[in-house]
Amino acid sequence: MISKKQVLEAQEKWGSGIVKIGSLKEQRQACEKAASDLLDELYAFDLGEVLFKPTKVEEVQFRPDKESALSYFIGGNKKYSEDKGFAITPFTNVKFENKHFVLEEDRAIAMGNYYFTTTDGSVVKVEYTFGYKLYNGALKIDLHHSSIPYSETYQNLCEAQKQLTLKLIKENS
Repeated sequence: MISKKQVLEAQEKWGSGIVKIGSLKEQRQACEKAASDLLDELYAFDLGEVLFKPTKVEEVQFRPDKESALSYFIGGNKKYSEDKGFAITPFTNVKFENKHFVLEEDRAIAMGNYYFTTTDGSVVKVEYTFGYKLYNGALKIDLHHSSIPYSETYQNLCEAQKQLTLKLIKENS
């Protein structure tokens, strides 16, 4: 049975890895290696497709393989021109706030919020769900979904856009 402690340890490794990648932003080769190593160690890309839905993407929303995930983390891949390198922001800390766990024999799921602290002290809250599979005694992420929390401001903006569109349609009819 996978324990809560194992999940917390995997989350700590993930957060530390993100901070490390960002700290190497100015040393591109070392940054690429750190990101590649993090994906190899913590994600299940070597076992098959990973269900990965990063936060800050619009054009290529889903990243099922290592190449596309690496691009999201550090940018620089022309196939994914929207990627600016989420992990090279850089962040000084990543804190998980778990809300729920599902723990099974060889599978675990955790969901909640994680908080990314930038070098200026700003904190960005992101919602997440991570799925883990136990492989050779280690947890590997095979499900990673992140999203920005719902905001009434965003909802109001959508409503304003809708009203403007309807007005323009009416005026041009």
